[in-house]
Amino acid sequence: MPHPFALFGTSHIIALILPFVLPPLAARAVQPERRPELDRWIRWILGAAMTANWVGWMLLLHGKGWLGVDNEFPLNLCDWATVATVITLFWPNQRTYELAYFWALAGTLQGMMTPDVQLDYPDIQFVLFFIFHGGIIGSVLYLTFGLKLRPYPASIPRAIGWTLVYAFVAGMFDWASGANYGMLRMKPPFPTILDIMPDWPWYIGVLVAMGVASTLIYYAPFFVLDRLRGRNEAARSAVATP
Repeated sequence: MPHPFALFGTSHIIALILPFVLPPLAARAVQPERRPELDRWIRWILGAAMTANWVGWMLLLHGKGWLGVDNEFPLNLCDWATVATVITLFWPNQRTYELAYFWALAGTLQGMMTPDVQLDYPDIQFVLFFIFHGGIIGSVLYLTFGLKLRPYPASIPRAIGWTLVYAFVAGMFDWASGANYGMLRMKPPFPTILDIMPDWPWYIGVLVAMGVASTLIYYAPFFVLDRLRGRNEAARSAVATP
């Protein structure tokens, strides 16, 4: 029988680690450039599995009697991240990839760190929640390591702009319905990083600052790699110059 969920317990730690470990291994095993057909099958299976898991999650909420104005509409940032990720899995492209990348690491990861689940593994809520959120991160990292998709400097303002669009849509719906999508109306009843922030509405500004900072942080590895490659190319050119 499942035990109450333990924050950063063994099951939680494993669920946090797997989305970061399995995608690079899968990309190395598949080698999309050499086996594009296998890669396409992997991506389509991932996209179908994420879609089916989302449906399963909604059916679970319905079956438990937990559906309400706060969760029956696709207005959580993870919902938008799922759409961007599934589209990119089926039809790889830069614009939806970069949204999926930043939303997965800056938003979905936070949801996995402080999940809204009551029971530990193997409870179905635990399984569906972490497949849902871990699937977003894992798929994005597979696209990054396997298809070599990556964000660019122009991705930063686009990602920030679309995040503000999300906040506006969710905020207007919250205002009209009394819901709390994006945690824009109040702090949630379960533990989150918002607990160490000021009260509403002041924590909204902190969230905006954190969103911009996390976007820059998650772009930083590519910035560093580009600088290192530029130096290496300059060094090779200097050596080759007679």
